[in-house]
Amino acid sequence: MPLSIVVYEDNDLLRESIVSMIFLNKQFCVAGAFNNVLKVEEQVKSLQPDIILMDIDMPGRTGIEAVTKIRSAGCNIPIMMLTVFDDNQHVFDAICAGASGYLLKKHLSARLYDSIEELRTGGAPMSPSIAQMVIRSMHKKPAQVNPYGLTARETDVLTSLSKGNSYKLIASEFGISIDTVRTHIKNVYEKLQVHSQAEAVAKAIHEKLI
Repeated sequence: MPLSIVVYEDNDLLRESIVSMIFLNKQFCVAGAFNNVLKVEEQVKSLQPDIILMDIDMPGRTGIEAVTKIRSAGCNIPIMMLTVFDDNQHVFDAICAGASGYLLKKHLSARLYDSIEELRTGGAPMSPSIAQMVIRSMHKKPAQVNPYGLTARETDVLTSLSKGNSYKLIASEFGISIDTVRTHIKNVYEKLQVHSQAEAVAKAIHEKLI
């Protein structure tokens, strides 16, 4: 059964382009496409998509505010932000609101399919420049002893996640199985009291845990 996707983008031509790209891949289908997020709660509840693609800069209510609304309603559907912004504030605001990934619009044609698939499997896709920015931000904040009781391996896995690495890459990096990676990530979620990779990475960076 195709993966159901809802698109929020106020630029009509770009929205139509994204929808056309999705339709070209038989693994995906478009459940809805909208030019604003003023009714996002009702639309998401009604359409029940598997993935949401969310522009940040929209009229009336921003994509970041929409993510907050969706998460406040208890909805854990993966949400990938689509934006021209690659500055720290927008990235961290989006992640802290509950975004699952962050893709620059200039990378849509090359990375959209892979990013959607990564979201589907529990990953947190980021454009390369976004991942580099996150890493630079980490380097500016020396690590501190954390109060959450993270083990050395859990911290390693969390650091690798922050670089945008997939479960498969993390498993290869540390010579462990993908199931072991999932176990470490599950433990990290429980200790940090978060519900997604994006939240875990944002909290770790904000509190200088990595």
